[in-house]
Amino acid sequence: MSKILVIDDEPWLREMIRLALEQQGFEVIEAVDSTDGSDKARQLLPDLILCDVNMGKAGSGYNTLTKLREDAATAAIPFILMTGMADSAGMRHGMELGADDYLPKPFKVDELYAAVNARLRKVKTVRDDAERKLTTLRSHISMMMPHELRTPLNGIISNAEMLATGAATLGIATIAEMGQEIAKSGERLERLIEKFLFYARLEMVATDADSVIALRSAKIAQPSNTVRPVAISQAEMAGRLPDLTLELADVALPMAEEYFKKIVAELVQNAFKFSEAGSSVHVALKAAGEEIEFSVHDHGRGLSTEHIRRIDAYVQFERKMQDREGLGLGLAIAKKLAELHGGRLALTSHKETGTTVTVKLPKPKN
Repeated sequence: MSKILVIDDEPWLREMIRLALEQQGFEVIEAVDSTDGSDKARQLLPDLILCDVNMGKAGSGYNTLTKLREDAATAAIPFILMTGMADSAGMRHGMELGADDYLPKPFKVDELYAAVNARLRKVKTVRDDAERKLTTLRSHISMMMPHELRTPLNGIISNAEMLATGAATLGIATIAEMGQEIAKSGERLERLIEKFLFYARLEMVATDADSVIALRSAKIAQPSNTVRPVAISQAEMAGRLPDLTLELADVALPMAEEYFKKIVAELVQNAFKFSEAGSSVHVALKAAGEEIEFSVHDHGRGLSTEHIRRIDAYVQFERKMQDREGLGLGLAIAKKLAELHGGRLALTSHKETGTTVTVKLPKPKN
């Protein structure tokens, strides 16, 4: 049962609205003025608020709206203003303050029902959409998280148990080796958790249009200065600096440096991880028509057509054959970042000859 708060200083009007809405199965709460309405909204968190514009003094309904929109607990509650002076300036002012609709007085019962049901349907649609996205995210995490976490945890637990039960008989070299394995597994676990949290944050950003618009307003003037140190760092960590080749043009890129660094790191790291030492990893950045292309090519084992189709969150390729950290999650992060910035990720690969991953982004607007 939806709960509706009616704020109006006219007792007869509150009574009429209450009776009409209760006939439709709504629970109705009455408030006599702006202060009473604000207090009850915060305490009872209704599903919808109907508020008179002029109560006691002109514009008090606008003040009520402003107060509730500034409070995080009530900011998202649908708010319909009721007024006998529904001029365009007043309506525009109310909408600028965050009102969802106007109901001009006097109104018929059918008009009241139409306004209320329209707002509640819209809220339900938004909530259902958010719930579907959260369900998908929870499903991804629940399917992949246990397996991904179990591998490094097994290394930590098994070595720790051996140290706890056999430290007296183990040599110094063996104890040091076990300590190194625990540290290595702990670092791997930390990286995995950071990746999962980062991807989850991207999923949440994708549900908020304002956040997506803010993302796309960023720009890097000289992205080659971003690519070069990140790619070199990944090559050095892999012990393969001589295998790295760079072909970088300075073309402005529509993305914040933090996120572009993440794409570069994930794709270059994967290229070194899934190719043999001595084979080249080529990193390129160039303009291509109306797009900017960032690509990483390796000469590794390659991926099958089926593997390419399965690029998504928390999907790994050839896990049984190659028990290494998540290729799928790194690609999924790069793919999601590209899409959030109005671009896309393309992957071409041939078995035993190599893989090219390309992030294509629209040129930034002047």
